Amino acid sequence: IVRKQLFSSKQNTDLEKHRAKLMAKGLPTKKPIIGVEHIILVSSGKGGVGKSTTADTDVYGPSIPLMMNLHDTPLLNDKNLIMSMGFLIDEGSPVIWRGLMVMQALEKLLRQVDWGSIDYLIVDTPPGTGDTHLSLIQNIPITGVILVTTPQSAALQVTKRGAVMFQKLSIPIIGLVENMSSVTCSSCSNIVKIFGEGTSILASEINSSIIESFPLHQEISNTTDKGTPIVIKDRESPESKLYINLAKKVVEFVGNKC
Repeated sequence: IVRKQLFSSKQNTDLEKHRAKLMAKGLPTKKPIIGVEHIILVSSGKGGVGKSTTADTDVYGPSIPLMMNLHDTPLLNDKNLIMSMGFLIDEGSPVIWRGLMVMQALEKLLRQVDWGSIDYLIVDTPPGTGDTHLSLIQNIPITGVILVTTPQSAALQVTKRGAVMFQKLSIPIIGLVENMSSVTCSSCSNIVKIFGEGTSILASEINSSIIESFPLHQEISNTTDKGTPIVIKDRESPESKLYINLAKKVVEFVGNKC
């Protein structure tokens, strides 16, 4: 029986090695983006949970141009390098692309954009766990991923699936950002937890932590809709300080990792 168990264990090990070799075949070689030191993915299981308030670039657009109040046609340098897909479509027009078109657009964003020399590129990914995420992971070195969710059960369930995917692909999870965690009553100033404490449970299940928790606050929504993020309009507000603290924690994570 002992011999049989040892043999079975060796078989499993050999099988895992064989699978790893097969998985590695045909995969693209990861290449860094010129001028970019660290690449951070911002991901979520579902849409509408607040990823774009912390991101610099997006594939599907046009969230970032709206939030940054940018409406001009993209400028091209002498190498014909461009920026966000939000600049490449008319306002109000949907982006109706099939998988191959998305991959081609992603390749342009990775290799045909003049990012300059920057320490951090924060990438706002589409909701879910699709081809875009896999292509990013296969093509460029990812420093880590921030998982954004609300405490709502539907959001937490799909965020957990995303976390498992990143863990299987050996992408470090920086932590969870909890949006719409609470609301403050305008009459009595009591803080009300709208959706409960589910994010803390999820953080424990994926062996991570909540690196910042943001309330449902009208000023956050108003400032982003007007193209002036709250950290620009009112840097000293409590909400701005939360975003600044989030950035510091990401920098701290990267420093510890490196």
